[in-house]
Amino acid sequence: MSETLVQDPMSVAGLLAATVAAIFWLSELKPLERLFEFTPPVIYIYFVPMLLTTAGITPSASPAYDWLVRYLLPFALFLLMVSVDLKSVARLGWMAMVMVVAGTIGIVIGGPIALLLFKGALGPDAWTGFAALSGSWIGGTANMVAIAESVGTPESEMGPVIVVDTVVGYGWMGVLLVLSGIQGRWDRAIGANTRALDDTNRRLAEMDTQRHPVTLRDMAMMVGLGLAAAVASVNIGARLPRLGDPTIISGTTWAVLVVVTVGLALSFTRLRRMETVGASAAGYTGLYLLLAAIGAQADLRAVLDAPVYLAAGALWISIHIGLLFLVAYIVKAPMFFVATGSMANVGGAASAPVVAGVYHPALAPVGLLMAVVGYVLGIYGALAAAWLLGQVGGG
Repeated sequence: MSETLVQDPMSVAGLLAATVAAIFWLSELKPLERLFEFTPPVIYIYFVPMLLTTAGITPSASPAYDWLVRYLLPFALFLLMVSVDLKSVARLGWMAMVMVVAGTIGIVIGGPIALLLFKGALGPDAWTGFAALSGSWIGGTANMVAIAESVGTPESEMGPVIVVDTVVGYGWMGVLLVLSGIQGRWDRAIGANTRALDDTNRRLAEMDTQRHPVTLRDMAMMVGLGLAAAVASVNIGARLPRLGDPTIISGTTWAVLVVVTVGLALSFTRLRRMETVGASAAGYTGLYLLLAAIGAQADLRAVLDAPVYLAAGALWISIHIGLLFLVAYIVKAPMFFVATGSMANVGGAASAPVVAGVYHPALAPVGLLMAVVGYVLGIYGALAAAWLLGQVGGG
């Protein structure tokens, strides 16, 4: 193997952290605001580390990546879950919940169908890549990492997965932004119940959105509790049995299930107040560092396999879209809930508020809350999708 410019694990981790920081700094510059509005920072957090590895600057394998994947995932998930206001989510109303769940079901059934039709043109490990993608499309990229670790997705499959996630996922986001211009026609054509939007807008005004400057005490608590939860969940997961043939629930999966469940339970306690000082922001910071490490491990040459993956991904997302519009027609859901219900799954918290804000500027927070529903459903729904994919392609 040829040596890379940066090899020391701490230097690799430092370079990835600097890359993430630079991307977010650039995203706030006035000349680049429009670019980052339609191509969120998460895309660059994937691809810039991939380019660094392809250029021989960073290695494709490093102890730094192993540590980041092992501990930052439960760290991020704990802080994201403990900061969830499930009572506010429940107040969104039944229509919002139905559309998010319909989107999740569309992803769960669409993946196995797409794999069944395209498996002849794909390798034997393709199902693990599809499983990782199902994680990304049910709740966001944190779930992609969890499922990829759970089923043992090889690095050769991650390159095409990232391409499909970006091209198909964000391509669909672009279509949704365009469709915002015809939402009135859709709503009138099906006799949509727009009272749900009015009720949601009223309830949002009742929610507590107060934020405080973070103190040293706050930061110490968030980092300390997050790391303690991460280490505890990893140790517990390592002692629990693997389940499934092929393996669907591994030690990593157990760790994620433990930390998500405990985090959600603690969100009903005083610990949820950490969100007023940025617990979820700290969680996303850990998540983005983790995503940079995932990107650095991906082989960009695997993009050569992307055409078949892209076709499968397009079919997969089409099933998701078809089910969403069918359910929306049945329950008379406004186009707003179709768009946000889809992005709450496919794009997660990074994209759902953007799409929601385009449809109804005052309701951007609804997109975030619906994305929270996606995160909560994500790990459980993605495990179901991974099991089905394993049955289709793992034999």
